[in-house]
Amino acid sequence: MTIYRNPSKKSAVKILVAASLLLFVSACDDDDEGLMPEPEPMLYRYQVTVANLTNAQPLSPFAVVLHNEGMLWNIGESANDAMENLAESGDNSQVLGLGVALAGVSGEDIIMPGSSETIEISLADAMPTYLSGATMLVNTNDAFTGINGLNISQMALNESISMVMGSYDAGTEKNSELAETIPGPAAGGEGYNADRDDVDFIAAHPGVVTMDDGLAQSVLTQAHRFDNPTIRVTVTRIE
Repeated sequence: MTIYRNPSKKSAVKILVAASLLLFVSACDDDDEGLMPEPEPMLYRYQVTVANLTNAQPLSPFAVVLHNEGMLWNIGESANDAMENLAESGDNSQVLGLGVALAGVSGEDIIMPGSSETIEISLADAMPTYLSGATMLVNTNDAFTGINGLNISQMALNESISMVMGSYDAGTEKNSELAETIPGPAAGGEGYNADRDDVDFIAAHPGVVTMDDGLAQSVLTQAHRFDNPTIRVTVTRIE
């Protein structure tokens, strides 16, 4: 004959305690999920102030990018398509869209001689290694200036780096100074042209000649001449 026994009181108590513990742990987990939200992403934010130091060379909207590798340009090498477009027309959209760019921001407008603009750019979760920026001197064929691969990885909060920069010749368009080849207000001519008819390497810009200095075909005057430096840039980490 088989005898069925009820669990002892001691066993029943153990079962009840175990069940209570499971419910308590589950409730704690639910509470933890409600009380511990996901942490906010770390934000790295910078201000870039660009001042135009020239007499009569407006600057195209300044392009700022954050990146961990690469350079916008290299002296002695051929300009990439993005920099050619910027240096000939002032269009910075391709620079902002470069594959190495982790973030990119354009200035709002042309920076006139004697004026400045402050641009903010930020990146979440990872501190960027480099900050670069570029702009065209628009009363030229293909002159540009900017900062190239500034290392900002060790910048402390509220720290600033200030520098003055000279100008470069993209080497993609002859410095003819013809009205039809200069897009700025001095001429209102053509901007970007895919054909490269110059030395095809980037170098320090020699400056413009102008009609006042004997270049009869030039649409420029002595007012458009520029010496280095042409811009002052101040980078500040603000977050």
